Amino acid sequence: MKKVSYFLAIAAVVGLFIACTQKKAAQPATEEKAEVAIDPKLVAEGPYEKFIEATDISPAYVLIEKPQVNLDEFAKGKDGFITLFDGSSLKGWRGYNQDTVPARWSIDGKALKFSGTGEGEAQAKDGGDIIFAHKFKNFELTFDWKVAKGSNSGVFILAREIKGEPIYISSPEYQILDNANHADASQGENGNRQSASLYDMIPAKPQNAKPFGEWNTGGITVYKGSVFYKQNGKTVVEYHLWTPKWEELINNGKFKKGGDFPLAYGLLTNLGGDEREGYIGFQDHSDDVWFRNIKIKIMD
Repeated sequence: MKKVSYFLAIAAVVGLFIACTQKKAAQPATEEKAEVAIDPKLVAEGPYEKFIEATDISPAYVLIEKPQVNLDEFAKGKDGFITLFDGSSLKGWRGYNQDTVPARWSIDGKALKFSGTGEGEAQAKDGGDIIFAHKFKNFELTFDWKVAKGSNSGVFILAREIKGEPIYISSPEYQILDNANHADASQGENGNRQSASLYDMIPAKPQNAKPFGEWNTGGITVYKGSVFYKQNGKTVVEYHLWTPKWEELINNGKFKKGGDFPLAYGLLTNLGGDEREGYIGFQDHSDDVWFRNIKIKIMD
């Protein structure tokens, strides 16, 4: 009797195993592992893109390193200034994160013009920020600028090209603004969003911008970490990169550590990367703006 019970038990176990196996095989494959979505901004493609691992101060990103233009092909004056825009050609310029100059940038009366849509930072498909395709380290940049009524734009320095991101993520901004008619002029603190300010960090003092429709002169000097902004012949801003004070400035603004822009915090604290160099750029803020006499003197 014990043997019979034993064999019956074995048969029951085997039957249960077979039944379970058949049931599992008959079930549709509905419980397959879901594919993990990959952010296209973090996929390095082609020979010019490099994936940069996350660090304790920055999330991961893809750095774009495209070929640079040869400065020997651009006119150089006796004063040492190289003409980056001569009023007749867009040679050397291209869109940030693009291969060509966006259609909304054009030559208008020997000036470089952006034709805006009036939609603020919501850039149109045929717009976008532009850069001069050469990296600079120590330099003096000069330019003229004017805005239409209520317009906003900016000039960027030491920018790195980050896939899928706007230029301001990696670069401080020299503010271009119609102070009298744009709402941003009254935001921030102590006028630090008005023209020629280090945007949202240091106000331009004195504030000597001309009204919309009139030409202003602008300038940015970068030398061994010291940065000076000029407006209409006056030095209006001074700051010093890669110092505790620089990090304090970042932490007092919207790009602070632990804030809404963690990538910007990492890139700005290490502005220009290990080589301490980067692109010069002009902003599409969806408003009409003009630039001319764009020249640079290398001070390396």
